[in-house]
Order: sequence, then structure tokens, then C-alpha cells
Amino acid sequence: MSKTISVRERYSTHGGLGGRVRQFLSAREMGVFVALLLMALFLTFATPAFLNARNLLNVGRQVSLIGIMAVGMSFVLISREIDLSIGATYALAGLMTGILLLQRWNLWLAILAGLAIGVCVGLINGWFSTYGQLPSFIVTLGMMSVTRGTALLITNGQPVTINEKFGGDPQALKLFYFLGQGRIFDWLPMQLIFFIVVAVLGALLLSRTVFGFRVYAVGGSDKAARTSGINVYHTKIWAFVIMGFLSALSGILSLAFLPSGQAGRTGVGLELDVIAATVIGGASLGGGEGTILGAIFGVLIIGTLRNGLVLMGISPFWQETVLGAVIILAVGIDKWTSLRRQQS
Repeated sequence: MSKTISVRERYSTHGGLGGRVRQFLSAREMGVFVALLLMALFLTFATPAFLNARNLLNVGRQVSLIGIMAVGMSFVLISREIDLSIGATYALAGLMTGILLLQRWNLWLAILAGLAIGVCVGLINGWFSTYGQLPSFIVTLGMMSVTRGTALLITNGQPVTINEKFGGDPQALKLFYFLGQGRIFDWLPMQLIFFIVVAVLGALLLSRTVFGFRVYAVGGSDKAARTSGINVYHTKIWAFVIMGFLSALSGILSLAFLPSGQAGRTGVGLELDVIAATVIGGASLGGGEGTILGAIFGVLIIGTLRNGLVLMGISPFWQETVLGAVIILAVGIDKWTSLRRQQS
């Protein structure tokens, strides 16, 4: 009996490794990765400036804030929900942090207050989408207006500029600017470091913890998850809280990079880029599917596409057109793949 178990274990281990390789090669993330490589190859020949190390680092920095939010959106989409309020949360959290810094709050307390705003918005979204029995699309659409309206009321619609002239503490501002503008070893952008850290932690949380298993289970079927003893509402609320926290973090880092913002403009339309990147990376709008690695690939595709179009001198109007076409294609592929899977 022990010999049989031993053989089965060796077979399953070996088969498991081969299965994982086959699974990786057939995964949607692999297709996205190949598309990213082909796009990079084309741009390398189309414009010599693309493969420049400085340009690649700039691409990494430019996609970092969207990437941080895409990590959060992965949790929300996999749990079969959606969050349209992230652009407004991004604006409110960043501007409030800036206002508190101008009032000479301690830097870390001001940042903590900004992050708390994101957590509160996520908590409200999650509560109304679960216990409130309202569709998350409607809840977050409403919260988008509420949050942005709050930012407009607080700032009176005026720009917020963070510098010494308007009352900021020089030492606190210097450190704050470093969080957004600084470079480690004079070449690695701080925003990219934040993105890498968030992506690694998000991947571990989603793929290596009980909470991550619950997110996938809830996204697959609420009824089956409840039967398994999973608290569906709590799991979804936590997904929204993570999304709100990461939206606030991105908003704060954005203000630290460009220390000026306006409530009516900051973060407008950002939710579309984040959702598009996450869906392009393999997250299903039907829930239950997606990975952080896929979200990273999706973000890089959007960032590389934007960067390449700029380097090639393509009109900004065409850039938006191309990006919109990519979003439609990504959602179409997601829908067609789901239909084929159901029919087979």
C-alpha cells in the first residue's frame, strides 16, 4: 500500500509539474505575454528610441499608478463585482493628503488620513453592494459622483498646489516629493518600486492565502461558496476595501510626483484604463478568473501601446481611438471565450 502511494505521489508530482507547464502555456496570460512581446518587437523596429533603457524605465513609471490600482481591481473583478469610483477616490485621497500637508500635519499622519479615505470609500462600496443588495455597477457609479463632489466641495473647485509658498513644511515636502519623484540608485523610480511591492504582495495574497481562495470561490459561485462555509459578503467587502486603499495610495503617489491637482480633473477616466488593463490581462467580467501576473501584463500592454504611439508621432486623438478599440477587443475576447467554455 505504501509503495502504491509512493508511486502515485511521484507520478502526481511529476505530472503536476508537466501539468503546470501546460497550464501556463495555455493560459490567457501567456497569450497576453506573447502579444506584449510582439508589440515590443514591432516598436523596436518602428522607433529606435523605444528600446532605450531610460524610455523603458519611463514606461515602468508611467504604468505604475495604473498597475497598483489594477492589482486591486483584480480582487474586485475576480469576486464578480466592479468599481467605477476609483478615479474619484484617487483624486479625493491625494488632494486631502496635500491639503493636510499644507496645514503642517505630520507627513505620515497626512498619508494615513488619505489612505483611510480610500478604505472608507471601499467599505461603503462593499457594504451597499452586499448587505445593501445593490449592483456594484450602480453603487460605485454613484460613489464616483459623491466622492468627486466631496473633493470639489473641500477644494471649492480650485487647484491644490503643494509647495512651501502655500504653507508646506520644507522637510516634510522634500520627503513627500521623494515618494513620487525619487529614484533609488539614481535610476529606479520610486513609483515603480511601489508597483513591484504591491504586485508581489497582491499575488501572494491572491494565490497563497485562504482569503485568495475565497475570492476565487465567491467569484465562481456565491451559492457554492456559501455551501463551503465562506462568508461571501465579508470577502467581497474586503475586495472593495483593498481596491479603495490602493486607489488612495496611487492618488497620493500621483500628487507626490506632480504636486498640483484639481478635483474636477484629477483621475477622470482612470477607471477605464484600470478595468481595461485588468480585463486585457485575463480577468473575467463574469468573475472567478484572473491573476495579478495577468493584470501586470495588461498594464504593460496599455503602457507600451501609449508610449509607442507617442514615439511614432501618432495624433493623441488616434491614441484614444486605438486604446478604445483595444478595450472592445479585450472585452469581446473575454465574452467569446466564456461562451465557448460554456458550450464545450
